Amino acid sequence: MTARYSLDTVADFVSQEIGVTDWQAVEQATIDQFASATGDRQWIHVDVERCRQESPFGGPIAHGFLLLSLLAPMQMRLGLMPSGVSRAINAGLGEVKFQSPVLAGESVRLRVTLESIEPKGADRLLMVTRNVLEVQGKDKPALTASMAAMLYR
Repeated sequence: MTARYSLDTVADFVSQEIGVTDWQAVEQATIDQFASATGDRQWIHVDVERCRQESPFGGPIAHGFLLLSLLAPMQMRLGLMPSGVSRAINAGLGEVKFQSPVLAGESVRLRVTLESIEPKGADRLLMVTRNVLEVQGKDKPALTASMAAMLYR
């Protein structure tokens, strides 16, 4: 994380970029595991040979929902939670847009901006972040999304 903040001062960071993660490869094995876990075994994700021959992308692509599922753990690795938080609960997603495919083997990183902080009583805050999942070497991100989390003291 590029800035240090606490639960008491997090509102001071609204509209600021909180940080950018390191690049993380999205490997075919991860795509296959996601396909197995969800039952989404569409050939554009799991059939490497067919993708090479028939896909306009030239190879398998990651599921959009696989990429979306990377956001929360990437936020945690970034250190998004301010000090003083005892727990954080997902509170929802908004404005999710899948913008560019991620081919197996490509790398992504997450850029996080704090959108808003809203008090929800004495012991909790609703934090909303803007998330851009960038693809290494591409101008267009894989996806953009707002994420909400309830933070507890």
